[in-house]
Amino acid sequence: MIEAMLAGLELVLSWPALGYLMLGVFLGMWIGAVPGLGGAVGLALMLPFTFGMDPVPAFALLLGMYAVTSTSDSVSSIMLGIPGTVASQATILDGYPLAKKGQAARAFGATYTVSAFGGVLGALLLAVSLPVILPVIFAFGVPEFFMLAVLGLTMVGALSGRSLLKGVAAALIGLMITTIGYAEATGIPRFYFGINYLLDGLPIIPIVLGLFGLPELLELAVKNTSIARKTSGESATMGLFQGVKDAFKHRWLSFRCALLGTYIGMLPGLGAAIVDWIAYGHAVQSAKDKSQFGQGDIRGVIAPETANNAHKAGALIPTVAFGIPGSIGTAILLGALVIKGLRPGPDMLTTNLDLTFSMVWAIVLANLVAAVLLMFFSRHIHKITFVPGHLIVPGVIVVLLMGTWVATNSMGDWWTCLAFGVLGYWMKQGGWPRPPLILALVLGGLMENNFQLTRQIYGDYEWLFNRPIVVVIEVLILLTVFFALRGRFSSKKEESSEAGEGAAYNPLVSLPLAIGLFAAFAIAYQITLGFQATATAQFPNVILLTALPLSIGILLQDGLAVRSVITSVGGFSVAWREASSKAELRRSLVFIGFILAVIALAYLFGQLIALPIFVVAYLRFWGDCKWTTSLIYASTVFLVVWGFYGQLMRLLFHPSIFFG
Repeated sequence: MIEAMLAGLELVLSWPALGYLMLGVFLGMWIGAVPGLGGAVGLALMLPFTFGMDPVPAFALLLGMYAVTSTSDSVSSIMLGIPGTVASQATILDGYPLAKKGQAARAFGATYTVSAFGGVLGALLLAVSLPVILPVIFAFGVPEFFMLAVLGLTMVGALSGRSLLKGVAAALIGLMITTIGYAEATGIPRFYFGINYLLDGLPIIPIVLGLFGLPELLELAVKNTSIARKTSGESATMGLFQGVKDAFKHRWLSFRCALLGTYIGMLPGLGAAIVDWIAYGHAVQSAKDKSQFGQGDIRGVIAPETANNAHKAGALIPTVAFGIPGSIGTAILLGALVIKGLRPGPDMLTTNLDLTFSMVWAIVLANLVAAVLLMFFSRHIHKITFVPGHLIVPGVIVVLLMGTWVATNSMGDWWTCLAFGVLGYWMKQGGWPRPPLILALVLGGLMENNFQLTRQIYGDYEWLFNRPIVVVIEVLILLTVFFALRGRFSSKKEESSEAGEGAAYNPLVSLPLAIGLFAAFAIAYQITLGFQATATAQFPNVILLTALPLSIGILLQDGLAVRSVITSVGGFSVAWREASSKAELRRSLVFIGFILAVIALAYLFGQLIALPIFVVAYLRFWGDCKWTTSLIYASTVFLVVWGFYGQLMRLLFHPSIFFG
């Protein structure tokens, strides 16, 4: 084992492997920081360039790029509240509030320190665990994978916001969205309403960027403020060092989250989706003082960032040992293995063990190099938080819309992004947590498949009680709910801070969403009654039969809150004026009008013309900027869209009505 480890290190340090590793690191830092791209897109772009390369340099390039995307994706998560990749969603909960406090540099310092620590420790844990982990992995069957997904959803729903009911309901919304399109069990389309775009289901990238990205940009535009609402009084260097000190102060939390990240990463199909949420949940539940989570607690950054970097090493095991990719990214890596004539299986842990260790070492070195480089760059990146919001919004909108376009190259992606942007803003203002919806969206398809297989193989309900690992997970689910409820009932504060995700209190905004949710669930249930194949309706019915009574409970909860507010202010009209003013609904509608105008212009003239026109219009008429500034900004946007997305990524733009 030791000889194989040293041989693997020698392979990755030899030339040209080391040079390709450094190239991969630089590419990964850029790709991870741009919302909508991420490691899978980067791997797809890089794979053709490795066809003529030897295995070690090829995997050094691919893994160097892939490993650091979960480090650099924290840039947009912390700075903008927009997840760069799926793995950085939990970082938003405390990272973005830290940026609003003017402490982005501190968040970056902690993030890059624990990212390096998590990547290195994850690789070392993987190395020492190889002899014993295979039997553990084999002990997980489809019932265990299904229940582990339920645990992840329960944990996120329980930890998000002031209402446990709304957290779970948000997860159920996400699960229902995953049932749109063809049912994998029967091949029969569901809930597509005659729209061809919906037959393959809704792509996740437009939903994530819309749900998290547009509401934050809308808030910046409407409130005419910078990201940082106040200054921390510290220089960038002091902030970075404070973040490093925080990482060492909470080293045992990092160590535990690295363990979680590595071993959850070994579970095919689930690791990437839930690892950061489980780590975040562990940080909250293990903390004595939970009051600052969601409002800028540095532990809420340390836990998920440690885990999602440690996860990359663990995810190699099911890919190389079983040929079972756990994500799109590892599926592309699996394809690279096959292209190089390497057969995934036991040989990768015996005959080719040195090559497997070279991959592990590539992840270790990439994390270390990226952490140092990003720490240096962050001394300047954090300054963006003090730039006026009107100069940030149009550029990020362009990146967000083009990141959305990557999904399927369809205008349906833009409509999806806008629709979920409106939903996300409404949820944020009404106190509905958004993270459970996204996690459910990631896990929904996998949960349905595992649910169907479990019932076919193990019966309807017996597996819930006669499989030890399932029982252990069930106990963890019950404990999660118990501690969440106890935390809420034991709280002395009736009105908690509204800084955290799902913590807003505006019942007059929340109630219409609750009514719409109940109506949507009721209509969906009526539709399922008409499904001919039982398997097509099975999973949706489980969701809906849980969701309908839950939504009634939310209606009662919000109804009582609305009555209390109306009584306290002396009438509905006064209460509604206060609620709409608090949510900035009027100016929000104007901003949404700008986005609708962009979409209309794209149909007429194409994206290359529509996006620069939007930038000029926004800066000149909303941001009150000079014509010179607006035109220079728009010209830069044109060059980026044409050069990066059009020429480098080879994306096909939407054909315009006027120019074909």
